Amino acid sequence: MIKVLVSDSIHPNFINALDEIGIHVDYKPNIKKEQLFETIQDYEGLVVRSRTKVTRELIEKGSKLKVIGRAGVGLDNIDVDFANEREVMVVNTPEAPSTSVAELVIGLMISTARHIPSADSSMKEGKWVKSKLTGFELKDKKLGIVGLGRVGSIVAQIASAIGMSILFFDPYVSDVYAKTLGVKRVDLNTLLKSSDVVTLHVPLTSETYHMIGRSELDIMKKSAILINTSRGAVIDEKALTDALISGKISGAGLDVYSSEPPKDLSLINLQNVVCTPHIGSETFETKKRIATLLSKKIIKVLNK
Repeated sequence: MIKVLVSDSIHPNFINALDEIGIHVDYKPNIKKEQLFETIQDYEGLVVRSRTKVTRELIEKGSKLKVIGRAGVGLDNIDVDFANEREVMVVNTPEAPSTSVAELVIGLMISTARHIPSADSSMKEGKWVKSKLTGFELKDKKLGIVGLGRVGSIVAQIASAIGMSILFFDPYVSDVYAKTLGVKRVDLNTLLKSSDVVTLHVPLTSETYHMIGRSELDIMKKSAILINTSRGAVIDEKALTDALISGKISGAGLDVYSSEPPKDLSLINLQNVVCTPHIGSETFETKKRIATLLSKKIIKVLNK
C-alpha cells in the first residue's frame, strides 16, 4: 500500500481524494521532528506547509520517498536541489492562494494608511483619539509592486480599481503582459523613490535576501508605507525597525517575518506597524483550493 504522511495541517478534501483511490494517509499535523525522522522511511509521499523543514537529512532518511508536496507557495523550507538529486519530485500550489494574499495586501494597505488597528484598540480602551489618527487616501497615489507575478497582478487590478497608478519592477515580466494590466515598468530605485505604497511579491532567494535594506529604505518617501506578504527575509528587519522609529518611512504592513513566530518583538510592537501572523493563505477558499490542486499533483506522481 502506498502511504503518504501529512506533517502539517491541510483541508480534509486532500485526505479524502487520496483515500478514494486507495492511497493511505497518516495525518499528523503536530508531529515532532524526532518522530518524523523515525518514521519517514515508511512513506512514499510527504506533505508539508511552512512548519516542517524538509532538510537533506530528512530526505536521506526517506528512502522510499517519491514526492514531497508543499501545501502553499514557497519552497524555502525544502531542500529542493537535494530532492532532485534523489529523484524525489517536489510539487506545490503557487496558484491556489493568489486571490487571498492579494486581498490581504489591500487590507494591510488600507489598515496602515488609515491607522485602523490603533483606532480599534484605542476605542476598546475607552479612548477617543480621533485627531491623532489622520491617515491618507489611496486614490491617486502611486503603488509600487516589486514582483508582478500571480499575486502582484491581482493587487495591480484591485489597486487600479481604487484609483491608484501602478509602477512595477520585475525583470521577468514581458512588456506585452504589463500593457494588459496598464502598469508602468521602472527600475527598483525609481519605484522606491516614487511610490506612496510599496508591496513586495518575490520568492526568497539569494538574490532577494534583504533586497530592501537601509539604502533602499533611505530613498523611499517619508510618507510611504511598505507592505510585505512574501517572505520576511526579503527585508532587513533591523533596518526597517530603525526606519520606522526615525520616520524615514511612515508605516509598514507585515504578514511575514524572518523568524516565525517572531522572537524579537521590537518591530512588531511599533505603533506604525500593522502585523498579521502569516495569514495570507488562511481563507476557507484557499484551503480547499490547495487541497484539491495538491491531491491531483501528488496522485499524478504516485500513480506513475
